[in-house]
Amino acid sequence: MIKLAIIVGSTRKGRFAPVVANWFADRAKQRDDLSVDVLDLDDLDLPDRLHAFGEDPAPEVALVSPRLRDADAFVVVTPEYNHSFPAPLKSAIDWHFTEWQAKPVGFVSYGGVGGGLRAVEQLRQVFAELHAVTVRDTVSFHGAWSRFDEAGNPVDADAVDKAAATVLDQLVWWGTALKEARAKRPYEA
Repeated sequence: MIKLAIIVGSTRKGRFAPVVANWFADRAKQRDDLSVDVLDLDDLDLPDRLHAFGEDPAPEVALVSPRLRDADAFVVVTPEYNHSFPAPLKSAIDWHFTEWQAKPVGFVSYGGVGGGLRAVEQLRQVFAELHAVTVRDTVSFHGAWSRFDEAGNPVDADAVDKAAATVLDQLVWWGTALKEARAKRPYEA
C-alpha cells in the first residue's frame, strides 16, 4: 500500500481547486493500492514567512510535517497564476525538505489555454532541488471551468480518467521502488 498525499495548492477566494482536487482524490481512493491523505492549503493556514535556521517551525507547520513525512508519494493540484504556481504552494513546499526526498511527485494542473502546464514545469525544477522524483505524465485541464459539469464531474471523463490512472500507476511504481530503496538504504542528501 502506497500512502499518497494530495496537496491542493490554491488558497484564492472563489478558487476552482476543490472541484479538480475532489475529482482526482475520488479516482485515487477507488484504488486498492493507495491510501489517500488530502492536504488542502486553504485549511492548513501555514505561515508565509519561513523561520530562521535552527528555530522551531510554527505549530501549523508541525502539524503538516508528519503527514508529508508519512507519505510515500505526492500529487500537487495546482492552477497557473501568471505562468507560475501559487505563492502559498511555494511556501508549503519550502517549509519542508527531508519530507520530499526520494519520493515521487505527480501533478494535476488546471488553467486557461496553458492548462497549468507552465506551473508544472516550474514545480519540476523545485522538486528536483528537493531530491524528489517527478513522474513524466500529468493530468491537465485547459479551459478548466468549462471542462467540469455542475456536479464537479469532467465532461470528457474517459480521457481524463485514463490520464489520472496513468499518473497514479506511475506514482505507485515509483512510490514502491523508492519506499523499498529507502528501507534498504536511507536516503541522505
